[in-house]
Amino acid sequence: MNTLSPEVLARAARIRLLLMDVDGVLTDGLLHYAAGPDGEMVETKAFNTQDGIALQWAALLGLETGVISGRDSPALVLRARQCKMKYIHQGHIEKIPVWESILAAAGLDDEQVAFIGDDLTDVPLLKRAGLAAAPANARPEVKPLVHLVTIARGGDGAVREVIEVLLRAHGKWSQILRQYGVPED
Repeated sequence: MNTLSPEVLARAARIRLLLMDVDGVLTDGLLHYAAGPDGEMVETKAFNTQDGIALQWAALLGLETGVISGRDSPALVLRARQCKMKYIHQGHIEKIPVWESILAAAGLDDEQVAFIGDDLTDVPLLKRAGLAAAPANARPEVKPLVHLVTIARGGDGAVREVIEVLLRAHGKWSQILRQYGVPED
């Protein structure tokens, strides 16, 4: 994990909701197509299990999560439900209206929301987020605009890394370690 600046930790301590893009963040950004039972092509996605368990820990410890994606994917809906995500919004290339709707429903302001994004369509949300993060494989234009660039690539534990930062900042990471009998750092 990155060495975290006091500013990043202070920002992370204010976060109550983690939102993220999907392709390139929860996945490696590759789209796979296979023939379904009826012969029609079906899009599939691969998700990282470490991201998944971290999302479930977040839900268990009171940190709400969700996705705002430009693409529609039945696989994402299933995965988001498995990972206890509260907000699932797909098919939105222009993401600000969805952001504003989620924040209004949650009763939160920008400073209380973290966002993980990797591409240009995510920049408007990254600029508004109280904690903006990007995976290691984010576009080079995006990385200078965020507070935290993960060591992990999207689809390879980047979401887990951000959740660990949030749980540490909230003093809850040690609870996870104790639950599994892991000594603290």
